[in-house]
Amino acid sequence: MFTPIETSIGAFLLHQGSSTLLFQNGAVMGASGYMRKIVSSPTRGTLAFFAGMALSFLPLKVFLPELATVYPPVPTTWPAAIVTAVVGALVGWGTKAGSGCTSGHMLCGLARLSGWSAVAVATFFPVAMITHHLVHPSLRTEVCASDVPCYTPTYPSRATTISLLILAATTALAARIIPRLVANCTKEEGKQNGESPGRQATELFAGLEFGLGLHISQMASPAKVLAFLSFPNMKLWDPSMMLVILFGIVPSLIEIQARGYNKPPRFNSKFDLPSQTLKDVDWKFVLGAAVFGVGWGLTGTCPGPAILRAYAQPTWGMLWLGGFWLGGEMVPSAYHHVTGAC
Repeated sequence: MFTPIETSIGAFLLHQGSSTLLFQNGAVMGASGYMRKIVSSPTRGTLAFFAGMALSFLPLKVFLPELATVYPPVPTTWPAAIVTAVVGALVGWGTKAGSGCTSGHMLCGLARLSGWSAVAVATFFPVAMITHHLVHPSLRTEVCASDVPCYTPTYPSRATTISLLILAATTALAARIIPRLVANCTKEEGKQNGESPGRQATELFAGLEFGLGLHISQMASPAKVLAFLSFPNMKLWDPSMMLVILFGIVPSLIEIQARGYNKPPRFNSKFDLPSQTLKDVDWKFVLGAAVFGVGWGLTGTCPGPAILRAYAQPTWGMLWLGGFWLGGEMVPSAYHHVTGAC
């Protein structure tokens, strides 16, 4: 069902996470890029980001258990396990060949008005939608009731709404303030030091905001994502994800346009942003985005939500993430445009 309050607040946290990482560390919040870094070139900052995502479960469990993400059962048969690994491999291959997924290309790339990312989004979104329609022809998902249209809005209780607002505001303020306090209370070794405490604290809070944003917006829920991909069947379409664009991407776009990149980020000497433009789009890039769209449309899971689900269901995580890594390893080096764009 349509969840305007929860999804809007979650989208705001997604904006805050990407903005915090951009203007404090000069980095793009790309989930698939982080997943590859943790294997190929792990740093304390990367570990801090994943630790922040893991911590996102705690405040929800303590204060808002009704918003905990509900996942499908863990595969218990060999065929189901193989399918899980294959889907992970499709996403891994696609995000490496296409240099991105929903976080880096859509959440961050569109906010930067990147034509390169716009092509990726314009490719993987319709491909995911077509895949969902072909593989799940009934289009029915667990998040839609059978007796009312799925676009019917539902609202949390007043107490839940207040708790959500307090949690979002507190987390956003802490992400802006605490890394500065950490930097002031420790001996920073200059902006060139990628392992400085201020940068690590920023990574931790960016991961926390990202994780909370995915949970609260319910982008972490495979069924919720698939219900959005059920468009244009209006009875079975959940429009909640439209609010991620409104409250996750648009605020970032406005902030970037207002602040610009003339002043370096707080904990870095420069912004480390992808330099690719429309001129760099080729068939390999489009193919990668399309393959990612297939993987995403099959189960409604992209890299960011996959990280969270791996924490909640380690067995599923080993299968999907193992497939993701193998899929990425199968990409010829000539296909890969840039490391860590998403």
